[in-house]
Amino acid sequence: MPPPVSPSSNWAWDNPVDNEKSLCDGGTQKMAQQRSILMTALRCWQRLMMSETDHERTPPGPPPRTQHSVAAGTLDALRKLCEASQGELPDTISAFTKAVEVTPTSGKGDQVCFPTPLREQETTAAIKALEACAAAAIAKLRYGEETKWIQVDTDKVSAFLMSAYITTLDGISKADPRIKARIPDTDLNRAQSVLYRRMSANLYRTKNSGEYYHIHGSLDADVTLQMLGLPKDVPDMTDYRTIINYIGSAVKQHTASELDALNLAHRQAGIQALTWDQFQSTPHGKALVDLPPFTVRPNPSDTYHTPPAPFPPPIPNTPRCALQGIKVLELCRVIAGPTIGRSLAAHGAQVLKITSRDLPDVPFFQLDVNAGKHAVHLDLKHSAVDRAMFASLLADADVLIDGYRPGALARLGYGPDALADLAKQRGKGFVYVAEDCFGGTGLLSPSSSSSSSPQQEKESSSTPWSSRPGWQQIADCATGVAWAQGQFMGLDEPVVPPFPMSDYGTGALGSLAALVGLHRRAAEGGSWVCRTSLCQYDVFLMRLGLLPGPEQERLRWEHAATGAGFLGLRHCDSVDEVGRRALASMRAVAPHLFENGGGGGGGEGGGSGRVMQEAWSEAFQGIVRWPREAVEIEGLRVGHVRTARPNGWDKEASWDGWEEEIGDTAR
Repeated sequence: MPPPVSPSSNWAWDNPVDNEKSLCDGGTQKMAQQRSILMTALRCWQRLMMSETDHERTPPGPPPRTQHSVAAGTLDALRKLCEASQGELPDTISAFTKAVEVTPTSGKGDQVCFPTPLREQETTAAIKALEACAAAAIAKLRYGEETKWIQVDTDKVSAFLMSAYITTLDGISKADPRIKARIPDTDLNRAQSVLYRRMSANLYRTKNSGEYYHIHGSLDADVTLQMLGLPKDVPDMTDYRTIINYIGSAVKQHTASELDALNLAHRQAGIQALTWDQFQSTPHGKALVDLPPFTVRPNPSDTYHTPPAPFPPPIPNTPRCALQGIKVLELCRVIAGPTIGRSLAAHGAQVLKITSRDLPDVPFFQLDVNAGKHAVHLDLKHSAVDRAMFASLLADADVLIDGYRPGALARLGYGPDALADLAKQRGKGFVYVAEDCFGGTGLLSPSSSSSSSPQQEKESSSTPWSSRPGWQQIADCATGVAWAQGQFMGLDEPVVPPFPMSDYGTGALGSLAALVGLHRRAAEGGSWVCRTSLCQYDVFLMRLGLLPGPEQERLRWEHAATGAGFLGLRHCDSVDEVGRRALASMRAVAPHLFENGGGGGGGEGGGSGRVMQEAWSEAFQGIVRWPREAVEIEGLRVGHVRTARPNGWDKEASWDGWEEEIGDTAR
């Protein structure tokens, strides 16, 4: 493919104007001066427009050659992850890291392919490897046999990191307008479907030079728009750039500190885009840098200390799974939290997703992160009948996943304190898994947590941002990830990286934490509180360091040469536009991830049959195609046995009668 041609290359005023030759028709000197002024103005306007919308250039010469290996980087990241999590990991789990092999399906996955300077592939591959080690340790407890090999497929890790963009229904992807008619509309507040309201979650300049702030209207744009003095709706405003300028001009009336005060007063998500150094100098950053990427601590409210809870006995004539018979209640929305449940379902757990029909969600993500689960609607705020139903489910559950703002479930009566009381009543501990944006809740050292009171745990949750709401983009801006991305793209401004990679990586950390908690409950007894956050994932990612300079140069060259325009993006471009251009560029740079293999057509989102699987979904009435699990474990089945279904699709909230729709997914 030839390099892209800049729009300016066809503009007559791109080169210096020779006024004398231009006046060969006998014009006056005054006309020459006027023309010179006009040409100068046009050239300045051209350069301004280029700097704001399309600064991308194909680097000269051939792409640089590098020796960087994703497999080697993964093993190094795995070692550092074990070191950072030493107080959280039993030796019986970390011992299995010796069995880990990192090999791509295609033979081409040992090269970085995402247009980012961040070690996303290596970081998430290392987390998935340690997740597999925890599953292998559980299998040894359950079945008495030791796994000899664990394989992590870097191609499948890459697919996992952009799962929402390559998952399809009958070949229809997230970007295709036809998908709207195929998926239940959970966008109750039109925060996704109306572009003006959608752009209430975006990164903008502030009043101060060189300062940027990410506002976030979450799943209801009303409050964020109104706190900026903007109307909730502008029906006739549909142009992308016009909307950016309109909302951006309102944001630019304030400094970052003023916007922060507004966000806190109105309980909205939002944060200044900080560099990595700036984040580390904040009180919250200082606390998180010393915190492991995930924590697994004894529940201080379980003073009774319930006895060890062995795993359920194997079911005859069925494939062995690490979590067969384990019951998981998932109370989460969007991506990171539901990804925890999706991964636990792939290890054989029964994962029941609980949502309310009155709570909004991003519609397409139901197709992505609901794989392997059952899904029911229960109103835990207002319905006594639904609360009684949930209580009966909770009585038999092993794991509760909490993806809401810290303290929200506790106010409903389902926090760690309530679970500890129930554990005492039934004589078996709970594993509580919390995922949020900023982290920092319950900051206790492993040695002190077992002897601390519940009140001491609450008092220790004193990092300034621990209770703030947030999403993937907020964490990426807070921790310096966005600034690193922007500088990689040749800008002196932050840009949120492509795809929700922090979401998926955080979900993998949560799954790992849950597995560790279940292992410790079986081996040591008690109830366990597992915590991770988007910021903890980003901190671990940044502490690994950026990719080497030559590798970054190669990635810039290859992605610029695709003509997809990714490097022409700016801070104010939406996550949808960033993802659209990134996906187009990835198709050219890493075609092996999209070539059709044994799994049928790739569709508009698509993906290779080597890294994707597909199956009929009765709930969606079509063929769902989604990424295969990134790990294989000797002697265990890892993979989903049922396709995704919409939120609330199952009419009966029960642990009985769970079907296998797909069959043996281990092949």
